[in-house]
Amino acid sequence: MRIQELFDLSGKTAIITGGGRGLGEQIAEVYAEAGANLVLCSRKEEACIEVANRLKNEYGVEALAIKCDVANPDDVNKIVKAALEQFGRIDILVNNSGASWGAPVEDMPLDAWNKVMNVNVTGTFLMSQAVGKVMIEQQYGKIINIASVAGLKGSDPELMNAIGYNASKGAVITFTKDLAVKWGPKGIYVNAIAPGWFPTKMSKGLLEKANDVFLTGTPLRKFGTENDLKGVALLLASKASDFITGETIVVDGGTNAK
Repeated sequence: MRIQELFDLSGKTAIITGGGRGLGEQIAEVYAEAGANLVLCSRKEEACIEVANRLKNEYGVEALAIKCDVANPDDVNKIVKAALEQFGRIDILVNNSGASWGAPVEDMPLDAWNKVMNVNVTGTFLMSQAVGKVMIEQQYGKIINIASVAGLKGSDPELMNAIGYNASKGAVITFTKDLAVKWGPKGIYVNAIAPGWFPTKMSKGLLEKANDVFLTGTPLRKFGTENDLKGVALLLASKASDFITGETIVVDGGTNAK
């Protein structure tokens, strides 16, 4: 098989949660360029519509934009139904929607903790469960969970005081491993990506607060760009990763190596 075929997504259908901005938008771009049709969903429907229209025009793929709350089972089922009605199958799921809340552990409101867990963990479960049922029937599918290096270790509270976020991303990493074991025999691949510091709306406040500290703590002395997640995201969605499952690939400029 030629290298172009290994990374070709032509005719595939990909659902990307949180696909209207940030890392989700970056992943949508590379999948569209590789030929995949897209279903972009988030609570910010306008952003998804804008990205969907742009990618349709640029790459000639089909793209749906749907408003959704990934922690709401009815919304999740709506996404799956729309994808099947439009494209007939679902080949790729990227669980990218995320939430965070900064507060000292002793002051963390329960509502805030629940919000983060509901989006980051329950949302990942609900989307994987609903899409997984389709993939099991197909005997094929690729699920990619967006975790974080924050889920691999503790964080200095002076720099990042968000225990709910760290705990939720650690849960996503373990969820990825366990689901890969359970669904591997059914032809479903489950992997995760753990990004480091990428300038996004979620990370903007932290980077503004301690930009130099985070930069110095990154061995490559730079933050992630709009292109730095695309290669890994395409790898895990394509035939090129057909012997990889249960893995978390860290994309962080070397911070986790320290």
